[in-house]
Amino acid sequence: MDFQLPAELVAYLEELDRFIEAEIRPLQAENDNERFFDHRREWARTDFDNQGLPRPEWEALLAEARRRADRAGHLRFALPPEYGGKGGGNLWMAVIREHLAAKGLGLHNDLQNEHSIVGNKPFVLVMRDYGSDAQKAFFIPGMLDETVKLAFGLTEPEHGSDATHMATRAIPEKRDGKEGWRIDGEKMWTTGMHTATHCVVFARTSGEDGDARGITAFLVPADTAGVRVEEYLWTFNMPTDHPRVSFTGVWVPADAVLAKTGSGLSVAQHFVHENRIRQAAASLGAADYCIRESVRYARERKPFGQELARNQGIQFPLVELATRAQMLRAFIRQTAWEMDRIPKKEVEKQLSDKVSMCNYTANRLCCEAADLAMQVHGGIGYSRHKPFEHIYRHHRRYRITEGSDEIQMRKVAAYLFGYIGRESKA
Repeated sequence: MDFQLPAELVAYLEELDRFIEAEIRPLQAENDNERFFDHRREWARTDFDNQGLPRPEWEALLAEARRRADRAGHLRFALPPEYGGKGGGNLWMAVIREHLAAKGLGLHNDLQNEHSIVGNKPFVLVMRDYGSDAQKAFFIPGMLDETVKLAFGLTEPEHGSDATHMATRAIPEKRDGKEGWRIDGEKMWTTGMHTATHCVVFARTSGEDGDARGITAFLVPADTAGVRVEEYLWTFNMPTDHPRVSFTGVWVPADAVLAKTGSGLSVAQHFVHENRIRQAAASLGAADYCIRESVRYARERKPFGQELARNQGIQFPLVELATRAQMLRAFIRQTAWEMDRIPKKEVEKQLSDKVSMCNYTANRLCCEAADLAMQVHGGIGYSRHKPFEHIYRHHRRYRITEGSDEIQMRKVAAYLFGYIGRESKA
């Protein structure tokens, strides 16, 4: 087995580093943009007088960074060449996401907003694989140039991890002689709704509660009558763009259905494995940053006349984290490499448990590493003059979103005990 990264990938990481130094760091230094990343970051990013939403100037800065990355050929890296990308696979994306996160807090990669100079853009591929010709023609170019922005309405106030029991309903209804659907219900954590042009709304159209079939995905324009943002939920990590949204008598034409009627959950599952392995890599990178910064500080800090690093109470916890990070790095890259070697539809059957192992383990590791970094750095580590509290608050979210720790472990258990997967005995 060859554990060396491809030479082309190593060269691309160096190219990204040069781009960051030439284009992104100077942009971050302009016009006091540093306020979004230094001790003022939460205040600078958050419009506390407007429901805690992101300040427009913060989102404008992120957009400018993405435009520069797009011009340089990096933003669409993971997309196929026909969409201006380079067809970057899971291994490359995992290594890149770890590399960028390991640089620490900066405009090059700020996952509080799912922002990176190497973008994810999963809905482009969703539209490619499930959209009608008309939907592809409208949505894909719009998503690429960011004139079209999609929010995601799956989770509900009473139904989180189990979407099969969702209460939102859609029934056929004709208006002005045109076939369509009437949607009624409520969604939670509909991220990005404040700037979205459309919301992908999942609603039950047939079947019984608990059935995987019978849920349909609808492309609902955000300004449709009956769509209402009820509140923006303030979170552990501000600013917030995660609202509760109600849909009351919302009517959409029949061509608003994405994919086939009743097969909406396949849309929701389309990008989950790619997202989870990339998220795991980003959490690993952030953990690595916290570990390295703690080691550096422990060598520099000299209480009572000797390096803090001389104390085994400092050494051993960092050794434990560094060991786990090294093992996890190998596992993430192996899993990503295996994902690249099989058809996308086979990942759920063959590798879903490994992806879940990587994801929940990396997210936990990052939170532990950020917490220990605060402890090693003492008072200054607890302050906002260091990025560890920011890293902790952001990555703590990942232990709930994109599949909670418990949901991930449940998936692993289902494979381990043979209920589903490669050697299913169910």
